[in-house]
Formats: sequence, structure tokens, C-alpha cells
Amino acid sequence: MKAATMPSRDGFYRLQWLVTIMFLRVPKLAVTNFPVANAFAPPKCHSRARHLPGTKFLRNNVVINNNRLFMAGGDGSEDEWVKALLEAGGGTTPGKFEEEMKMKGLLGANRGAGNPKVNANSRLVKWLEEEGQVYLSESSSWGEAPHPLAISTETKDEITNESSGRGLLARRSINDGDELLKIPMELCITRRSARKALGKDALQEGINEYLAIACQLIHEKYVLKDESFYAPYIGVLPEVDEVNPTFTWSDEDLSFLEGSPVVAATRSLQMKLRREYDALLGGEGGLIEKFPDRFPKEHFTYDNWVWAFTMLFSRAIRLRNLKVGERLAMVPYADLINHSAFSQAFIDARECGDWLFKNGDEEVILYADRGYRQMEQVYISYGQKSNAELLLLYGFALERNPYNSVDVTVSIAPRTAKLAAANEGIEEDPLAQEKIDFLKSVGRDQTVDFPCYADRYPVEMLEYLRLMMMTPEDTRGKALSEFDYSRTISPANEAAVLQSVVEAVNYQLNLFPQSEEDDANIIKDKTLFRLLSYNQRMAVRHRRNEKRLLKRTLAALEKQIRNKGLDVDGLARAEGSTLGQVLRGETRKEKTALEDKLEKMGLPVDLK
Repeated sequence: MKAATMPSRDGFYRLQWLVTIMFLRVPKLAVTNFPVANAFAPPKCHSRARHLPGTKFLRNNVVINNNRLFMAGGDGSEDEWVKALLEAGGGTTPGKFEEEMKMKGLLGANRGAGNPKVNANSRLVKWLEEEGQVYLSESSSWGEAPHPLAISTETKDEITNESSGRGLLARRSINDGDELLKIPMELCITRRSARKALGKDALQEGINEYLAIACQLIHEKYVLKDESFYAPYIGVLPEVDEVNPTFTWSDEDLSFLEGSPVVAATRSLQMKLRREYDALLGGEGGLIEKFPDRFPKEHFTYDNWVWAFTMLFSRAIRLRNLKVGERLAMVPYADLINHSAFSQAFIDARECGDWLFKNGDEEVILYADRGYRQMEQVYISYGQKSNAELLLLYGFALERNPYNSVDVTVSIAPRTAKLAAANEGIEEDPLAQEKIDFLKSVGRDQTVDFPCYADRYPVEMLEYLRLMMMTPEDTRGKALSEFDYSRTISPANEAAVLQSVVEAVNYQLNLFPQSEEDDANIIKDKTLFRLLSYNQRMAVRHRRNEKRLLKRTLAALEKQIRNKGLDVDGLARAEGSTLGQVLRGETRKEKTALEDKLEKMGLPVDLK
């Protein structure tokens, strides 16, 4: 690079005069565009704050330089300064926000410098600033606004007052659409970083993302420890007993969920994790045996495997806008944000730069979906998840969850000739074999779990039951495949369908050994309730909410049956019509793919 030529004295004064004119004539000029030599250079991703000699700080186009005040469009008076400072959310002494957090108990029980969680937070922030050039200061700097968030070591559920661990608070007032954070992809833990850390010969191309990242998490935490590049990030990750997803619960704690569908899902996931551990690591021919130097058996234990998946299920983020497509990642700092079912904010990725200049790097980005007051906890959405899924994978359930549902098992055995012959009193269904063949052709089983909500149930369940309740009087010789099951087949068929849903919901309710009133009394007795462990309290709340939801579903079904006049005898059949008879208050519905619905309501991962 050539050395810059020193301007002459005349040239220097002309430049000074020109700059003065620019400040006077263009009051909205952002001083962050200087120096001019770099004005048209491609913007850097996560560039650290740069300071001009003698500059104290920059905020809202305000520069205090050598005790002189320049303001965009202002007169430089004291009133102007105070106004600009307030508009920028400033006016507070550095460190004062942390003092307010201490007073409110948001930095944990030990509020002093010896608090290990506070120290871990500081190490994380320093690491992000030094290794990723992430600007997290509470003060403005050259081209950087004050960072709007602060880490709280202790947050509480607003309804239950249960601890929800670390979280991010608004350091100042935040507006809808404000940029909340930017984290470079280079700091994230992904399948790519795992293969680089542990060897592409061990973690081969195409390995499941969860399995690869789990291996790197164990490697960084238990093998490298303080020598790990990610040590400051690993240091803020919680232990298993701080998260408490149900797949880590003891049998005693799980017994408090008896009757809930989450128990079967928990057992299934536990077995799945064990099989995956044995196949990849601990079994014959596993990585521990093949590469003992990189996968030491004393560190790659099943308990550490469970810890890694506890982190993955509760913290990993699915980034959908990367250049290579969708990827799973552990994103430092961003994964401290807690979940709200009412939030519309989602973490995603983008290429660095602006609409004109892109430098090829990528970063994780988050914008505010609404305004936040100072000291208010900032939330994102983990997705439209039921309480069963939240409890299974994240270790908590919500008292107010618009997406809460309870899986109801619908199982109808077609009355084939073989079944009728083996069971006295059961009449053969002439359509039984055709129903079985039709289910196979569309990839359905005879036993299916459907999610029921507080005030509705999925149309897929009605489609399934409308098929299973078809009679020869309905078909009149037509094939079952000729009917549209997304709408009513006939009044008699619909009555049988809704009554079967009532029976399925009642069956699910009867699986619980306690009544909803029993659970309410336990929760009401605060002294007794506090004697239970965290897991047991969560279980009691969860099973009570499931019972309440099922009861509401029953009430909605019974009302629907009455309103549609389906509680009388002698209802008409379809008599072979494929057009269907639309009942009162019912409209034509588009057919929904059952596979998509079940995938959304089931486990979010498939460990292959």
C-alpha cells in the first residue's frame, strides 16, 4: 500500500473549511461515515469499535471531541446535549444497570464479585468481543449503538415464580424492529466445526447434526476443559439438573406424570439416546474403540452424552437462511434468551454486509418483535410447541400456552371375518378389508395419536374416523377411495365419528390416577407443594393442565353434537353419495397432509 501524501498547509485549511461546511449545511450527516477514504469500502462484519484520536464517545450523531460538542442539527447547548442523550437511551453511569440488577436479585443470591455465574457471564462477553468482534458495550462507540441487552443470571417464570435460569434483559428501552444481537457463524458450534475438531475420518460426511455436535460438546467440556477455544461459552452452559428435561428424570419423578402421554415419549427418547450412544461411541466398533486418543472412554461416557443432548434439545437453533441451506447450531449468547409462546421473534442467519456490499461471511441475527421496557426480559419463540414437548426437551411447561395439546390415541380394529370368528358377539364389517387396504395405501396405521387442543381437534382425526365409520349403507357399492373425507360423509357417520372422539378423550382422562381436583388441592396447599422437588411440581402442574384441556375438549364435542342435531336416532346415511352432506355450521375444508401435522406435533428430531 502506498503511503498517503501529506497535504500542504493550504490544502489542510481547505479540507478543514470543507468539513466545517459539511457539518453546517448537512445537519443529518452521520459522522460515522468518516474517514472518507473508507466511505466506499465493503462493510466489515462485526467490526470492533474504532475511536478517533481524542474522541470520548459517539451517540446519536453526537461527538464530544477535545471538549468541543458537535451535534447533528443542534445548537450545541446543554439542553440539546441532554435531549440527545435521553433519545439515545443514555444518561446513565456505566455499570449502573448492573447495580440495578443486583438490587432486583437478577444476578443471583451471591451478588458480589465472587459470584461464579456473574464471572462466567463476564468471561463470555469478553470472549465474544475479542474473538468475534461482537459489540456488547453499554456505551456508544464509533459506528456502534449501545448494546441493548444484559445477561441476568436468574430469571423467574412470571406466573409460577419458578426459576428459569439465565436470560437476557433490556438494558434500555427497545423498539419494535430494533436489532438485538449479531453473532458471527465462526463462533457457533455446528457439524462442520465438530468434524474439524474431531476429524473427518471419525465424524464422516453426512453424519447426523445432533450426533456430531454432541461429540464436540463433550470434547470441549470434558476433554479440553479450560484449554478449549469455546471454554467461556461452555462455562455458561447449565448442568443437567438445571434444565431437567423429562428424559433425565428419575423413575420416582416420572411416576408423578402417570397417565400423561409424555411418559411414553420420555421412555422412547431414553431408549433412542442409549441406542445412538452404543452405535456411535460405546458399542463394539464405536469411535471410543477406533479412536481412543480422540474419544477417551473416561470422558465420552453415557452421562456426558445425556448432558450434551440436554444442551442440544434445549438450546440448539435451526438456522434456515444460510448459503448452504438449513443447519443446526449452538449459538453463544443468543441461546440465553428464554421462550415465550406469544413471541414472534425468531433467531436466524444472514450474510454480512448491507444491500450493496456482501463480504461472504455469515452471522446470526435477531430483531425485536415488539417494544420492551428497561429491565424487561426479552423473549423469542422456540416454535409452536405443546407443554408435553417443552417438558420433554426443555424441562419446563407453560401455564398459558395457546399451542398446548394432549395426544389422544384413536385405535379402531376393523371387524374382519377373522376377528368376528374369534370373538363372539362381534359382527363382521363387510368393508373391513377394504379399509385396511385403503389405510395402507395412504400410509396410515390402525392406531394413531392425534393432538387435541382446548377448543378443537385436528381435521386429520376426523378424516381418519370418517373412513373407519363407513358402512355399506354409506357407500352403496362405491369404492372408499371415491369419498372426500375432509368433509361430512353423512349425519349418521358424523355422529359415530364424534362419539368415538368422546370415548377416546374419556379413555385418556381415565388413565390418570388422580383427578383434576386432587391436583388443584395439592397446588393450593403452598407449604405441601413446596416440599415437592422441582420436577414433581412441574409434573403436577402439567398433568392438571392436561386434564383441564381434555375436559374442555369433551365439553366442545358434546356441544357440537347437540348443536348439529346428532344426538338423535335414525340419522341419514350417505347412500353412496361422494358429495357429502354439510351439517349446520360446517364449511368445506381443505384436506391436510397427516404426515406434516404429525411431524409438527412429534419429536423435533429424528436421530438416524
